[in-house]
Amino acid sequence: MQRFSISILKAFAAVIVLNLVGSFLYTRFDLTEDKRYTLSEPAIEVAQKFETPVVVDILLDGNIPPEFSRLKTETIQLLESFASANSNIKYNLVDPLQGEEQSQQTIAELQSLGLQPANVTVEENGKVSQELVFPWAMVNSKDKTVKVPLLKNKLGSSTEDRINNSVQQLEYAFADAFTKLSIDQKKSVAVIKGNGELPDAYLADYLTSIRDYYNIGAITLDSVSSNPQKVLDQLKGFDLALIAKPTQAFSDEEKYVLDQFVVNGGKSVWLMDQVAIEMDSIYQGNGSALALPRDLNMRDFFFNMGVRINPLLVNDLYFTQIVLATGEGNDSQYNPVPWYYYPMVFSKNDHPINMNIEAVRYQFTSPMEVLENDYEHFVLLQSSPLSKTEGVPGQIGLGILNNPPDQETYTNGNLPLAVLVEGNFSSMYKNRIKPLSLQNTVEEGPANKMIVISDGDVIKNQLRNGRPLELGYDKWTNSFYGNKEFLVNCINYLLDDTGLIHIRNKKVSIPLLDSKKIVEQKTKWQFLNIGIPVLLTLVLGVVFSYYRKRKFGI
Repeated sequence: MQRFSISILKAFAAVIVLNLVGSFLYTRFDLTEDKRYTLSEPAIEVAQKFETPVVVDILLDGNIPPEFSRLKTETIQLLESFASANSNIKYNLVDPLQGEEQSQQTIAELQSLGLQPANVTVEENGKVSQELVFPWAMVNSKDKTVKVPLLKNKLGSSTEDRINNSVQQLEYAFADAFTKLSIDQKKSVAVIKGNGELPDAYLADYLTSIRDYYNIGAITLDSVSSNPQKVLDQLKGFDLALIAKPTQAFSDEEKYVLDQFVVNGGKSVWLMDQVAIEMDSIYQGNGSALALPRDLNMRDFFFNMGVRINPLLVNDLYFTQIVLATGEGNDSQYNPVPWYYYPMVFSKNDHPINMNIEAVRYQFTSPMEVLENDYEHFVLLQSSPLSKTEGVPGQIGLGILNNPPDQETYTNGNLPLAVLVEGNFSSMYKNRIKPLSLQNTVEEGPANKMIVISDGDVIKNQLRNGRPLELGYDKWTNSFYGNKEFLVNCINYLLDDTGLIHIRNKKVSIPLLDSKKIVEQKTKWQFLNIGIPVLLTLVLGVVFSYYRKRKFGI
């Protein structure tokens, strides 16, 4: 008996010592196969920048569906990993729908902040119900707050895919939020004007979205004709140039200024329409309009970069819809119909830019060719395998809806629609006569990147009563597309010196329970998880009691 007491005291002392050591020495072991709880170096670096408290409010407390409980658990685990990198990072669990009397007011307030709820269908014990969940987090530091979406929806995703997509983007989502809060010096983006680009109202939502990361200014190329050196010097003060759907040709002088900006290391995103056709022209033309090639005088510029945008239209059986009105007056009905010239472009998830994004909507896009040269090219987006091209000039009309497409004619699909170019760019005017004289020109530049997209409308948001709607939202079909996330990723990739966006390449796989088997085998698993542990406890108790009687004669 004395020996037994001494053993108990030793064990108790060992526990105390281990706790004392643990209070001074702390470490975590990530035993998951995909290293889910091991933060990437860029994420650790941005988390360690905070010297004052950062509080994360997770709006997933309370009675939530099981799939969101898993998302909540994964979010907490991730934030604990961030907290281990910086003790200033803390989190709270918040139930935004607590109290039925205030829930409606709370929902309205959250929606006014841009926190849209998820309407979830829950099936339990044969009963189906609808529940409202706010899968968001609010990251607060000093007087700043950044919203973090926790739920990642993708068109056609199963429950398992939706949770996997959500968990997979959590580390990047929080690291991105911490970056927004810790930015001291923002890089700058120049919106190029002067060649019939999209008006500001149609760029408003996108520019508002990237304003958290970058300073934004406008550069007008009209002044190139009178003072090209001044325009180039102004342009060199920016880190990236955004050219959004120009409709007027660039002069050789303007092209040379842009060439020198790029060769000197300036990043650029080009959204170019090589065919002139608009949906409004079709509506106003009694259901038909003529599509014409658009000459922007940039073919040789892109050829030098190893890219060619062909003046053709892509017709795709993976399409998005438009809405047509039938009837008159009060009897009018609005019906969605397929529109093969508006491709729904799904990502291959093979690059940080296109990883885990919703389908992108294109409108009257042209196919691209990637040409062999000294630069590296990566096709970010492409049309579906069931797509083809149509030549212009050509009549485009709603009559196509009356004739079902012949799938056998859709044979030359997988057409490039967005291409990333990387390398040490050379001037297209190398060993050529220059259109004008500029100071300190270069013909061979440092390592650089640019992205070329063969549709200017990818960046265009719709308007309602003159006010911009969210980019990627179609007010006619009430559908959401991934245009904004794709374009934000484009600029973040081009200007990201920390490698933060590469976190998007991290893949996480979460095995989920089979809901059908849960219903069918509920009693079996209840017995295995509850009954067997109780039974084992009783058996061990009897064995231990028998052992004591035999050894100590008690």
